[in-house]
Amino acid sequence: MSINENFAHYSNLFIALALVGYAAAFFAYCGEWAFGTSSRFGKSVEKVGTAAEGVKLGKQAAAPKVEAVNAVDGGNGVTVLTRAVAEEEEPTIAGDNLRAEIVGRFAVMATFIGFAFHAAGVLFRGLAAHRVPWANMYEFSCAAALAMSFAYLVLLVLRKKVRWMGLPVTGIVLLTLGIAYTLLYTDAEELVPALHSYWLYIHVTAAVISTGAFGVATVATILYLLKSANEEGGLRRFNSTFDRLPSSVALDRTAYRVIAFIFPLWTFAIMAGAVWAEKAWGRYWGWDPKETWSFIVWVVYAAYLHARATHGWKGKAAAYVALIAFACVLFNYFGVNTLLTGKHSYAGL
Repeated sequence: MSINENFAHYSNLFIALALVGYAAAFFAYCGEWAFGTSSRFGKSVEKVGTAAEGVKLGKQAAAPKVEAVNAVDGGNGVTVLTRAVAEEEEPTIAGDNLRAEIVGRFAVMATFIGFAFHAAGVLFRGLAAHRVPWANMYEFSCAAALAMSFAYLVLLVLRKKVRWMGLPVTGIVLLTLGIAYTLLYTDAEELVPALHSYWLYIHVTAAVISTGAFGVATVATILYLLKSANEEGGLRRFNSTFDRLPSSVALDRTAYRVIAFIFPLWTFAIMAGAVWAEKAWGRYWGWDPKETWSFIVWVVYAAYLHARATHGWKGKAAAYVALIAFACVLFNYFGVNTLLTGKHSYAGL
């Protein structure tokens, strides 16, 4: 089928409007951080967690509050069975500024607007080409950035305590979308014969979602390292900024949970790719550069999860492994597609 040029034009227009929306959101988040806020909707600091968890990371945590839950008469007196309840600490937000609250709410609204234009741009790209809109680097970048934005907004709606992620997330989405729009752009085209398969919907969709989620986890990991350094007495010039972040315990936990949640989907993406490779090229695995680096990404993230599950790794050691894993994700995308050659040469550049 021929390319629908009108839809292709609308797609480009919507992506441009998404860039404007995300830029407005990014600068609004900057303003919120600059003014300081104690927003009820976006209060950034989570509770510290249990004392035991804090001790493992070498941080100070609140002493657990003891709550009686049952009593048993043992003959020699009454034995009270208790359970520890995490003592909640009221976060110390730097400042209580009405302007910051207004700017923060505007930032969230602008993020939703940018996301709406972004989603429309991706949708119309697919309608223009009569296929799924992630067949080259431009389209994959737009889709992965959309997945990252969507993951942040879902967390924002469900928990209402992650507005602290708004600044780095919109910054990364804005950068990714800007690079795609200015450097990676290609006109909408029909699929090359090798990609005419329903596995494109399955395999690449899983990879797009996984990449976006790994990006969110990386944001939490980087913020954890910065917050941890601040809690240890470093970066004191930015105390008012770090006071608006969750505790390092909570940041470390957030990164771990996102990675643990999305890792099975990345595993599925690799397996689906192997099945597709057998149908397209007559073999399940051939150590093509893309296959090799996808497997390396899997191994590093698996090592991260295994170390945390079996050796109790938390804190900086685990964070560094997570950063190495995402560096592999970036090379698997940009490096393999632009520097190496193989059967997955569909960058469109």
